[in-house]
Amino acid sequence: MGVCGCGKSTIGRMLAEETGGIFIDGDRFHPPQNVTKMANGTPLDDDDREDWLVAIRAAADAHPGPWPLFMGCSALKRKYRDLLRGGKRGAGVYFIHLAGSPALIKERMENRTSHFMKAGMLESQFADLEALANDEAGLTVDITPSPEEIVSQIREWLAGN
Repeated sequence: MGVCGCGKSTIGRMLAEETGGIFIDGDRFHPPQNVTKMANGTPLDDDDREDWLVAIRAAADAHPGPWPLFMGCSALKRKYRDLLRGGKRGAGVYFIHLAGSPALIKERMENRTSHFMKAGMLESQFADLEALANDEAGLTVDITPSPEEIVSQIREWLAGN
């Protein structure tokens, strides 16, 4: 989880490769109207996100394997994470918050060209972001180190859970 540009796809793919699992990018579940909104620089609201989150949860519930399953999804608010945990896999859902400074993430976003989400929307994502609460199963990871170091830290944490 985390704001756009924090590395969810990169880290998720690496984790899946290293563990023999699978990675699914939550962006692929956005309905066309959400993609159009974001491409035009309009932030999504809670109503826009609901069907998208339900589709992600349904994909996790229907996933037959291999395990583990890593899914990239912003999951910015606690209520979004609660919705994602509400499926049949709820107790086995962990959130890894890839956290970084707005300046670092903006720089990364400005260097990518193939994504519909533009750097100008980053401010709205940080405004919506709610850190993981103490009662949520998860880990917050600083994204300043290399992707390899981040993956190593996450794997170590997962091994203990």
